[in-house]
Amino acid sequence: MPKTIPSRSALILIVIAQFLGTSLWFAGNAAAPALEALLGQTGLVSIITSAVQLGFITGTLFFAFLSIPDRFSPSRVFFVSAVLASVCNFSITILPTSLSTILILRFLVGFFLAGIYPVGMKIASDYFEKGLGSALGFLVGALVLGTASPFLLKALEISISWKLIFWSTSAFAILGGMLIGFGVPDGPFRKASPKFDPGIIPALARNNPLKGAAAGYFGHMWELYTFWAFLPFLIQSLKNESAIDSTNSLWTFLIISAGAVSCALGGLISLKKGSEKVALVSLFGSGICCLVLLISPEMPAWALFAFLMVWGILVVADSPQFSTLVAQSILPEHRGTALTLVNCIGFGLTILSIQLANYLSGMLAPSLYLGLLVLGPISGLLMYRFFRS
Repeated sequence: MPKTIPSRSALILIVIAQFLGTSLWFAGNAAAPALEALLGQTGLVSIITSAVQLGFITGTLFFAFLSIPDRFSPSRVFFVSAVLASVCNFSITILPTSLSTILILRFLVGFFLAGIYPVGMKIASDYFEKGLGSALGFLVGALVLGTASPFLLKALEISISWKLIFWSTSAFAILGGMLIGFGVPDGPFRKASPKFDPGIIPALARNNPLKGAAAGYFGHMWELYTFWAFLPFLIQSLKNESAIDSTNSLWTFLIISAGAVSCALGGLISLKKGSEKVALVSLFGSGICCLVLLISPEMPAWALFAFLMVWGILVVADSPQFSTLVAQSILPEHRGTALTLVNCIGFGLTILSIQLANYLSGMLAPSLYLGLLVLGPISGLLMYRFFRS
């Protein structure tokens, strides 16, 4: 491996590797309908998704507590994590098929994804002392595009063997791991943490700029994944349709993938305006969209798609910028731990938010229980100002 490579080349490789590695995240969603038919069970999408999320939360907590991304070479951590996640994902196709086996292996996939997604951001921060917001904009944009991809398959009504889904995503993950492990050396701005320090997490909790950036990120996460998860049902409700069809899936794909573009554009804007402005404007704007939905749950057909596209653009553009603010508020030797820990708590909040929305869905229309997501942006903005002031 070369001792160093240009930052632009590193970013290109990291973005590609991140997209390939996080494809494991969405494999279960794409394969769930076939697994439901195979096992004779329904409702597996939410269960399989929750298994991955719980695995990711457990993994990020483990990685953060042991400061693994700071104590060891992040490129090697990424490579090893990608290989182990790929093995767990592939094993679903060769072990006896049962729900418990699938859930355990998907949990382990999520666990090792903790060494891919936040560690990828850590590697980027080691290459970009300046312009990190732009770099993370492209990085998170790749993840958003991966989130949207299963809906494109549904929209095109493409039928793919569930085993092929797991085989291909496992191969993608190994390729992504190799790109980082053999093509991207540790960045020039990396400072290794010399040893395990059990007091690092309490020390991070005393850092007010870090807490402010994290609070903004948490408010954003409370809204983001619940909006994505229930978007097809919101479209169905607002269009007064009786079922989710291919047009609905196409709308969902376009609205979510618009966020990939906004992450990249927001990153470029941050080069001139700063990450703080991009993050706060985006969080404020998505909060306004929640309020619009509460105040005006019915809107003309011509305005519906435009409104949801605006929301899809704003709801995720703040994610890479809040991560940038997290990285900038901490010493370089603790940056990987901070990013991983903030990811851990943020994704934990997504489970609470999704479950609350799922509970409210039995009593309220989608426009009401999704409109209530405004509590996330409001709390995020207030807490950001409180700690950063």
